[in-house]
Amino acid sequence: MEAQIDQVFKNEIKITDTTGNPGALGLLAFGLTTIILNMHNAGIFAMGSVVFAMGLFYGGLAQVIAGIMEWKKNNTFGMTAFVSYGFFWISLVFLILMPAWGWGAPLGTAGMVCFLGIWGLFSLGMFLITFRLSRAMQVVFGLLVLLFLLLVIGNALGNSTIIVIAGLEGILCGLAAMYTGLGQIMNEVWKETVVRLG
Repeated sequence: MEAQIDQVFKNEIKITDTTGNPGALGLLAFGLTTIILNMHNAGIFAMGSVVFAMGLFYGGLAQVIAGIMEWKKNNTFGMTAFVSYGFFWISLVFLILMPAWGWGAPLGTAGMVCFLGIWGLFSLGMFLITFRLSRAMQVVFGLLVLLFLLLVIGNALGNSTIIVIAGLEGILCGLAAMYTGLGQIMNEVWKETVVRLG
């Protein structure tokens, strides 16, 4: 009897994960929200509800959900990226809205530069990690680092031209994330490499 019990405990149970790839959702949430915010930075429209709504719900909540799903997939990079950038968007929206609600003083130039700078440093670290990932992810994170750099410089100098350039570069960054996310979906649905992600 003991031998049979030992054999039961020695048998391995293999659980197959058949859940979908949350990376595509995270990349698209990041990409579309980045495009929307940077259309504002590029001077296409004024800051307002479209940025706040996208920042809270798609860039924010959807990315956090994707990050939690990446945790289930045992993907530390995806979990860290999506949960972090999801809360970046939520934080950014609250930094803008809290003073309007009387919950604190408006964020000054130094505060905004520090906020963007620390996120730029985080993004640089994530970019270096992508050298073990796909070429498409390297492009997304490389453009993101450049975006934060331009935003830091533009805000520090109070230079609207640099902010507009950052906006245009940010739209490109968002498009790169969309390309990567949609590419992942297309390759999975078509069951072949239709979109090369490298």
